[in-house]
Amino acid sequence: MRLGRTLGRFLAATTALALAATAAQAQTLKIGASLPITGGLSVSGEKHKRGYELCTKLINEAGGILGRQVELVVSDNRSDPATAINQYERFINVDKVDAVYGTFSSRLTFPVGSILSKYNMVHAVPSGGALRIYEQGYRNLFYFQVSAAEYTGKDVVAVIQDLIPAGQGPKTAAIVSADDFFANAIAAGLLGEKVKDPATDKEIADLAPGYLADAGIKVVMQEKWPEEGFNDWLNLANSIKRSGAEMIIGLTASAEEAVQLTRSLKTVGATPKLVYLSQGAQTEFIEGVGANAANGVMIHTTWHKDVPFESTLAGKPFSNADFVKAFEAEYGVEPDEDSAIPFAVCQGIEQAINGAGTTDNAKMGEWLHARTKDDPVRTVLGRFTWDERGLAKDKSHIMTQWQDGKLNFVYPTGEFEGVVPFSYPKAGF
Repeated sequence: MRLGRTLGRFLAATTALALAATAAQAQTLKIGASLPITGGLSVSGEKHKRGYELCTKLINEAGGILGRQVELVVSDNRSDPATAINQYERFINVDKVDAVYGTFSSRLTFPVGSILSKYNMVHAVPSGGALRIYEQGYRNLFYFQVSAAEYTGKDVVAVIQDLIPAGQGPKTAAIVSADDFFANAIAAGLLGEKVKDPATDKEIADLAPGYLADAGIKVVMQEKWPEEGFNDWLNLANSIKRSGAEMIIGLTASAEEAVQLTRSLKTVGATPKLVYLSQGAQTEFIEGVGANAANGVMIHTTWHKDVPFESTLAGKPFSNADFVKAFEAEYGVEPDEDSAIPFAVCQGIEQAINGAGTTDNAKMGEWLHARTKDDPVRTVLGRFTWDERGLAKDKSHIMTQWQDGKLNFVYPTGEFEGVVPFSYPKAGF
C-alpha cells in the first residue's frame, strides 16, 4: 500500500508538471520569420533579424501580447526561395506558430506569398516591392513600405524637378541593374515598360512613357548583370563612363552590389552630374566606398533617423527617436532602414493581434483592412493604411543623399525638420 501511495503521488506530480508545461507552452505566442541570414542577401537578412528581435524584446518587457510572452522563431533560408517556402510551411504545420513576419527581397517574397495565402495567414511584407507580388489576388497581404517598386521613379524625378534649377538637371541617363525582381521593377517604371506576370504573361500595368521620359531625360545606355555571380564591374563602369550619361542610375539587388558598382565608377574616374542608387543607405555602403566616393549619391529610403515619426508599441507612444535609442543600447550602432522596416512589421502584427483581440489570422486581416487615415497602423515608418492589393496608401519615399560621410535627409522639403540642401552636381567620385 505504501508503494501504491508513493506511485500515486509520483504520477500526480508528473501529471501536474506536464499540465504546467502545457499551460506555459499555451501562454507563449509564437511568430515565425524565414530570413536570409547567409547567402547573397545576408547583410540585409541579418539586419531584418535584429529589427524583429528588438521589437519582440521590447514587447515582452512590456508584458507581451494579450498577456502572452512572444517567442520569435527565426530560420535561415540561405537566400534561397525553395528553402524559404519550406520554412514557412514548417512554421505553420510543425511549429504551429500564431503568426508570421515576412522575409527580405522580392525574390523570396513572391513564392512565399502563395504559401501564406494558402494557409490564410496575414502576410506582413517588410521588403518585397515588385508589383507582381500584389497582383496575385492575395487577401491578407500588407506591404510595410511606400509602394510598389515600379513607382519609385516618381520620387527620384521629383527631386530633379523640385530641387535642381530649371535647365540644369541631367539630360541623359545610363541605367544599369541586376536581373532581379526589385531592380527590374524600378527600371520598368523609369523606362515606361509593361509589367507582366511571368507565369501567365498577363499584363499587370503599362507604365509608359516612364518617369525619365516625362522628365525629358534620354536613356543613352541600359545594361543588366546576372542575378548571381557577376564580377565584371570595371568593364561595366567603363561602359557607363563612355556613354557620357549625365545621370547614373544603379539598381542593385543588395547593398554589396551598390558598393562594387560605386568602387568601380571611382576607379575608372566617371564624372556624372547625378548618381541615384536603389540601395546604399546602409553603413556598409559608406564603409565600403569611403566618404569621397559616396558624396552626392542619392538613395531613396523608407526610413531616416531624423524623421519624427510617432508610433505605438505595447499600447504606449513610441517615437522614431525611441527606436534609435533602443537599437543603439541593444546593438551599439545606429539602425538603418533594414532594421527599421522589420521593426515596423512587428509593430503592425502586434497592433493587429491586439486590435482583433485574437491570433485568428482572418480576424487580424480584417482589422488591418479596416484601418483608415484617422485610425491607421502606427509605426516607426509612419502611418499605414492599405489598398485592396496590400499596397500602402498616400505615402512617398524619403530621399536621402550622402554628404561628407553622413546620410542626410534632402526631400521632401517643408514637411519635417532636419532637411538639408540638396548637393548638385556631384563632384566626381
